[in-house]
Amino acid sequence: MSAATTLSRIGFIGAGRVAQTLASAFSRANYRVVAVSSRNEANLAGFRARCPGDVAVGSPQEVVDQSSIVFLTVSDDAISSVCASLRWHPGIAVVHCSGATEIAALQSAQDAGASIGAFHPMQMFTNPDVALAGLPGCTVGIEAHRELLDDLLDLARAINCIPLSLPPGVRPLYHASAYYVGPFLIALLKEGAKLWQRFGATERQAMDAMVPLLQGTVAAVMDGGLARGMGGCVARGDIGTIQKHLDALENCDASAACLYRELAIRNIPLALERGSLSPDLARKIEELLQR
Repeated sequence: MSAATTLSRIGFIGAGRVAQTLASAFSRANYRVVAVSSRNEANLAGFRARCPGDVAVGSPQEVVDQSSIVFLTVSDDAISSVCASLRWHPGIAVVHCSGATEIAALQSAQDAGASIGAFHPMQMFTNPDVALAGLPGCTVGIEAHRELLDDLLDLARAINCIPLSLPPGVRPLYHASAYYVGPFLIALLKEGAKLWQRFGATERQAMDAMVPLLQGTVAAVMDGGLARGMGGCVARGDIGTIQKHLDALENCDASAACLYRELAIRNIPLALERGSLSPDLARKIEELLQR
C-alpha cells in the first residue's frame, strides 16, 4: 500500500484534543480528513472548527468504512476494546496515538488483514491551539510494520515534526521518559510556587519568575548539553548554600526538603561530568544530602 493510498482518506475515532490537533495539522499539510466519530458534541464542534472541509460525522464503523487510515484517538485503556469492536479489512491502516500502549493492542485489526501502527507526538495536548503551535520540531514516536512505517514517517515530516522509529517493546519506557519534562516538570514548578507562597507571593508571580528561568535553562542545555548547561550550588560545589537551602526547607516543609535532597543528589554526577566539582567535594555534598 503506497503512501498516496494509505494517507488518501484519514479518519478519526475520538474527537478530543489530540484528534483536533492532528486533524488540523494534517489538513494544513494538504491531507484529506474525511470522517470523525465521537459521542462528545463539544469535541465534535471543536474538531469541525479546526478541520475545515467536508468531514463526515458518523459511527466508528462508518469512519472505518470511509477511510484508508483510521487514527484511534481514544483513551489508552479503550484502544483494544474499541479496535476489537470494529470490522477491519485488508488495505486499511489503523493507528493509535498512545505513548505507552504497544501496537499489539490493535491485534484484532491485524488479524483481519489491516496494517497497524502507533503515532505519538511528544507534546502536551491541554489546548489544541497551543499544541498545534508547538508541533513543529517536536518528536513523534512511531511504530509500525515496514510499509506503514514509511508512510507514518512521511506524515510526521509533512507536519514539520521529527519522526522517531521505535523498536518493539520499548513504548512504556519511552513514554515514561517524557513525563520527566512534562507532568513531572509541572509538579516541580508547583513545588517552587508553593515555596513562594510561604513568603506571600502568588502562584502567578512565581510563574512569572520561574518560567523565564526555565526557558534560560533549556537554552543553556541546548547550547552546551546536559552537564555543561547545568548551573547552581551543586555544580559550583557551594556547600554553604546547600546547607542554607536544607535548613530553610526543613523549617517550613519536610517533604519539600526530601524532594530537594533527592534531586540535588542527581545533580552530583552532572557536576562531576561538567568538571566543576571535585570528587572529594562531591562526596562531602552527597554526605550532607543523605544526612
